[in-house]
Amino acid sequence: MTADGVIDPASFDELVDEKVAVCSMMWVNNEIGSIQAVPELSAKAKDRGVMVHTDAVQAFGKVTIDAQTQQFDFLTISGHKFGAPKGIGALFIRRGTHIEPLMHGGTQDRGRRPGTENVAAAVGLARAAELTLAESEAHCARIRKLRDKLEAGILAKIPDAVIHGRGAERAPHIMNISVPGTDSESLLMALDLRGIAASGGSACQSGSIDPSHVLTALGVRPDLASAAIRMSLGVLTTDQSIDRVIEVFPALVAKARQLAVAK
Repeated sequence: MTADGVIDPASFDELVDEKVAVCSMMWVNNEIGSIQAVPELSAKAKDRGVMVHTDAVQAFGKVTIDAQTQQFDFLTISGHKFGAPKGIGALFIRRGTHIEPLMHGGTQDRGRRPGTENVAAAVGLARAAELTLAESEAHCARIRKLRDKLEAGILAKIPDAVIHGRGAERAPHIMNISVPGTDSESLLMALDLRGIAASGGSACQSGSIDPSHVLTALGVRPDLASAAIRMSLGVLTTDQSIDRVIEVFPALVAKARQLAVAK
């Protein structure tokens, strides 16, 4: 893995050989937004007889996914990431791929999983997926422009801030930033009091006081990992929202640094 959170092809070649049964890759990292070269790596794996799964929860609607030309065998998505009801997701299984059910006793899902299907949520997922794909190009162009504006505005006022994964191709809706001399916990509370929602890592890490395991694995210094703030953009993000963050965030950082010096 590179410092920007991208799989090193040499490491992939070393680890994914003919002895491996299944290779699983997160297409877009949910904390820093780095995009993995899933189509190219999947092709390599398939040449070695390895089955491929990709977690596309953050990727769906943000990167091009084409099961006809890309060689993954399994792909997972989660509806709450693109406007479907919470609690519904989907697993793509390439035709002809055999899987052994984890649960038995019913013939639903072609015998793969027993239990009554949530038809309403499944229909909601399908419709949300259709709308997401139809609007994807325009949506991604808009939020990429806003994300770039946000990063440029903050860096102009805080030149020593670190944008994690900045050297890699990234999904347009995630920015992860650390400011030396601050800590994420106090900054998040200060942002929240001003009506700005952010997080210190993924939603899965909510409530944790430990530095992000993603940043730690990438070799980020402990002080910077503990200062990481993740900001996500979506359909409700506006230019005015970005302008407010560019105004408020540097002011909070300056105050935090003053307090640190006073101690």
